[in-house]
Amino acid sequence: MSVNGNELIKDCVMELNVGRRYGLLGPNGCGKSMLLEAIAKRELEVPAHVDIYHLREEAEPSERSALEAVVDHIREEVSRLQAIESEILTTNGPGDERLQGIYERLEELDPVKFETTAAELLHNLGFDKVMMNRETKALSGGWRMRVSLARALLASPALLLLDEPTNHLDLSACVWLEDHLSKYKKCLVVISHSQDFLNGVCSHVIRVTNKTLKYYTGDFDTFRATLAAEEVIQQKQYEKEQADIKHLKEFIASCGTYADKMKQANSKQKILDKMEAAGLTPSPTAERTFEFTFPDCAKLAPPVLPFKNVSFRYHTADPSLGMLLENLEFGVDCDSRIALVGPNGAGKSTILKLMTGDIEASEGEVARHHHLSIGRYHQHSVDVLDPRASPLDFFSGTYYDMRKPTDEWRSYLGKFGISGRLQTNPIAALSDGQKSRLVFAMICLGNPNMLLLDEPTNHLDHDCIDSLADAINKYKGGLVLVSHDFRLIDKVAKEIWVCENKKVSVWKDSIRSYKKTLEKASIK
Repeated sequence: MSVNGNELIKDCVMELNVGRRYGLLGPNGCGKSMLLEAIAKRELEVPAHVDIYHLREEAEPSERSALEAVVDHIREEVSRLQAIESEILTTNGPGDERLQGIYERLEELDPVKFETTAAELLHNLGFDKVMMNRETKALSGGWRMRVSLARALLASPALLLLDEPTNHLDLSACVWLEDHLSKYKKCLVVISHSQDFLNGVCSHVIRVTNKTLKYYTGDFDTFRATLAAEEVIQQKQYEKEQADIKHLKEFIASCGTYADKMKQANSKQKILDKMEAAGLTPSPTAERTFEFTFPDCAKLAPPVLPFKNVSFRYHTADPSLGMLLENLEFGVDCDSRIALVGPNGAGKSTILKLMTGDIEASEGEVARHHHLSIGRYHQHSVDVLDPRASPLDFFSGTYYDMRKPTDEWRSYLGKFGISGRLQTNPIAALSDGQKSRLVFAMICLGNPNMLLLDEPTNHLDHDCIDSLADAINKYKGGLVLVSHDFRLIDKVAKEIWVCENKKVSVWKDSIRSYKKTLEKASIK
């Protein structure tokens, strides 16, 4: 499998078994999403009787309600199966063995339970009754993605392919989905940046590494332990090979052009050629491409970002939307390390917009320190990137006044894992994770003294997230983080603030205890 002439996967065996839940892992740009797409399009020889659902895009905007959009999809599947059944009966008669599988699948997709089950799924994904009955064209992209996820779960196909299913979910929905998928009895392949989620869901791991697929048994923690042990052995083998290569090259060089030594030199060269032909052991650190630190910043004396009796309401004719936030009183300073959690729609992203001044408070005041510089990341940050330009041209053009030579831009982008051909290929050809890294590169150029990060882990691989956590912990400015990644919150947050019921309150315990509370509520 290749893209733009760059080979991603070569001469591999893909093996998927019923009853297993696979986590598909690998660095940004290695081809994980493309591999799921290839399976979904049956470019790999998936047997025809295996039905596939690939979660990759939002439900189409239409006048159908969210509930109807979920049920319609399953009705279409039932109609498709009935048409196949009719064709087989006409062509081959009732003795055809394929009919048994179709009858089992039709029994599973019981029309009597359609609406009830669909409503349960949507409820657990964050929909209330009003939203379930709202036309999909009136829903945001994130909510329509949840409609697609509900379709996938209701369909319960033989092969379920999920690409970052938690990206538009709050922590409560993530906890429920983790539990739901951990019981999936068919075959699941999931890409996720959340280590907690993978640990709860996966029974096996497929790792894309050095253009090949490696299979591991066990959950994510078991995979990490096995990988760490493998990397110790791999590093020793790599170092021995490199030492042998250095010794052989030094010997060949020492022979010069002396006729009496040419035979020995040729013999050593053959050994070197054989080693390279057989394939050299790669360094286990070669794929770790994202190591950066946020720049030093001027630390401001408090108060830096106080909210004084702030309320916010939507100015809309829709009676279901009114006062979102009410009488907020708190302050964020350069020593703050805050994780803002709570259900979707409670106002977390709105609070960040009030902090930046993108929107104004309906009542009260958000006072900003006049030297405050904010670095903000949100789910639409990548929209500022010009897809037609290369990263090198985009940065040198956008930041022309910095007058950095090309070599400096190359070095700077390399710190964010954008190196080699990635720097000169169009941004459109980059993976979502690589585009996210470019946004972080832009944030760092602004030397912010406060970071507002809204779901920064979406699309980043696990090494990137670990590097981001390390960079945040070394950062000298303030932080407000909105994330559904429990592990990142656990690593960087000193305070947990819960946004719900129009208020913001401080959670007195750890994020792990908050997750347990959500698990109990989900069961209830």
